[in-house]
Amino acid sequence: MAKVRIHAMEIVYHPIGIIHSPFKDPKGMPIQPTAAKGVKGEVEIFDEYIEGLKDLDGFSHIILIYHLHLSKGYSLIVKPFLDNEFRGVFATRAPRRPNPIGLSVVRLNGIKGNRLYIEDVDIVDGTPLLDIKPYIPQFDLRKVEKIGWVAKNIHKLQNLKADDRFL
Repeated sequence: MAKVRIHAMEIVYHPIGIIHSPFKDPKGMPIQPTAAKGVKGEVEIFDEYIEGLKDLDGFSHIILIYHLHLSKGYSLIVKPFLDNEFRGVFATRAPRRPNPIGLSVVRLNGIKGNRLYIEDVDIVDGTPLLDIKPYIPQFDLRKVEKIGWVAKNIHKLQNLKADDRFL
């Protein structure tokens, strides 16, 4: 059987906006949106993308997809915030990944012009926004049977803050 080699291709994304939050540094911020309950922020959409916001105000929650711009390099084995054991990066939500893409489900409180007013923000100020999608429970919510190694430490989520391990 012949081996097939897939050549790396360049994939280029251009930010559609900037996320603003009270977190000037990742250290000390909540590690997930559910642990950032009530933290307010704004998304500034660049002018050429404002038309794409049409009808977004009909959703209470949105999914923000963003570039983890402060992440330098990556590790395939990491010690996640919720554990003291080393895990494979793809079994975690650690920011130092081969493709540093972040995802957060946040509450959309309103839109005015090119500004989205959001809540439950776990994102560093100045983070480049790549995309927005509406959160639709019938599409996105799943009943799960297991959550892997996280199950034994999920109780720590609300009180745990980011440290400098991924800077």
